[in-house]
Amino acid sequence: MLRSNTCGELRIEDVNKTVTLSGWVQKIRDKGGLIWIDLRDRYGITQLLLEEGRSDANVIEKARQLGREFVIQAKGEVIERVSKNPKIPSGEIEIDLAEINILNASKTPPFTIEDETDGGEELRMKYRYLDLRRNPLMKNLALRNRLSIETRKYLDSQSFFEIETPYLIKSTPEGARDFVVPSRMNEGQFYALPQSPQTFKQLLMVAGYDKYYQLVKCFRDEDLRADRQPEFTQIDCEMAFVEQDDILNTFEGLVKYLFKEVKGVDIEKLPHMTYAEAMQKYGSDKPDIRFGMEFVELNELAQGKGFKVFDESELIVGINAEGCGNYSRKQLDKLTDFVRKPQIGARGLVYVKCNEDGSFKSSVDKFFDQEALKIWAEKLNAKAGDLMLVLSGEADKSRKQLNELRLEMGERLGLRDPKNYKPLWVVDFPLLEWDEDSKRFHAMHHPFTSPKTEDIEMLESHPGSVRANAYDLVINGVEIGGGSIRIHDRSLQKQMFTHLGFSEQEAQDQFGFLMNAFEYGAPPHGGIALGFDRLVALFAGQDSIRDFIAFPKNNSGRDVMIDSPSPIADNQLDELGLKVVK
Repeated sequence: MLRSNTCGELRIEDVNKTVTLSGWVQKIRDKGGLIWIDLRDRYGITQLLLEEGRSDANVIEKARQLGREFVIQAKGEVIERVSKNPKIPSGEIEIDLAEINILNASKTPPFTIEDETDGGEELRMKYRYLDLRRNPLMKNLALRNRLSIETRKYLDSQSFFEIETPYLIKSTPEGARDFVVPSRMNEGQFYALPQSPQTFKQLLMVAGYDKYYQLVKCFRDEDLRADRQPEFTQIDCEMAFVEQDDILNTFEGLVKYLFKEVKGVDIEKLPHMTYAEAMQKYGSDKPDIRFGMEFVELNELAQGKGFKVFDESELIVGINAEGCGNYSRKQLDKLTDFVRKPQIGARGLVYVKCNEDGSFKSSVDKFFDQEALKIWAEKLNAKAGDLMLVLSGEADKSRKQLNELRLEMGERLGLRDPKNYKPLWVVDFPLLEWDEDSKRFHAMHHPFTSPKTEDIEMLESHPGSVRANAYDLVINGVEIGGGSIRIHDRSLQKQMFTHLGFSEQEAQDQFGFLMNAFEYGAPPHGGIALGFDRLVALFAGQDSIRDFIAFPKNNSGRDVMIDSPSPIADNQLDELGLKVVK
């Protein structure tokens, strides 16, 4: 070994020991008579000391040849530091340096390898191997490692069996776009990379492996944002001979276990909220329940008063922002600008300030007198010093717009504390959703989701009203994962494909292998998939998953470090039977 100890483990009780350390030069401070070198590895930093007149002159000369990020081996005696550094665990000691060996020199890095770096995101992505040396990213990957270990420990304790499923599979038309891989041996045919192992885990249930899990890489060719990557990791699970509550209880146990073991946080029993309730109260199927501001509908109070905007609206809905009645006109204008942003799309914002003297000041005083506004306040449970914010328009759009405003107000008021965790289950999603472009229904989750038993009879008459036996795990307004009880009956699965617009032949071509398997004793089964990258980011109190993945892609889906995707050679294209149109 090129070291006897790491740079993070030596303490005051190690004084007088002779040790060998290896690592990267973080910083050199040469004061003439004294030289200090901060040596870093993934375990921490240890200070090395050289002193003119006492230390070996050759070692001092070699130390003065060092630069940032040189890889060195350092040998010496552990001594007590005169000027201690309480900010690092090894801050009470230093190494009285007797020998330096340069293991490798380094060019000057393009940005500082420190917690607060001077490198921009694209630059750090290009030199990701340098960025990964920084302590914040090391902590992120350490957290990811710990969560993966604890996840496996919990699922193993529940008798789950980890089984790997294929990465080269069949392309299917539902869901996001597939990444496709041409087959050299089968010219003109393609594999797809899996968006999830969905059909394989169902086949494992048919095969008798009643508790399956996998920390699995999945792929989706979709537009990127902070919480999406083209390749991502899921905690993928399936169980046989279960009903919905069995799955929810099992994975509520996982959530509680992970928070307790990794964060030291006790989580109470997760509440259940229906999709319909979530949309009505919060305008979102992933509500952040760390704070109130529930939606209140005002149609019957606000229409028919001569205000054309309200009279022509399908929905008038508001929230009460407690303690914001003193907002200035400038602050209110900023809120109006916020809801009018193209990505939100509201036409405007109506506000009502609840003054301390019991009067009201609104942006619609011309149409609503004090008595009318008082009734609004009663409906929204607003008191003196509060601010009512109201949007109107098409029902679905207005709820989504108000959801964005609610989250913005929660942020401004400090109500979205990342250290306060409020998970819940959202249940009873619609089975199908209508797509105006294709003029047909699409599966809200996927085509293997079972309808609720009591709603099956409506599949023919009112397919849009059928509820799914589906559920999502939501934590602090983030969808961490979702799942469902699956269809395990061939005739019901065939009926489902018909409602999704598949011909009998198309269904057989795409999913015949699964429907055939259902004829060989498929048990009732269901499962869930949790977004592992999102879960790790949530545990760290961050929104972006990028810094919790060792080698992520940028917003354009590119790896700028290795310059991928990139063209391939013409002879490779010829082997695959492909041509590039120039």
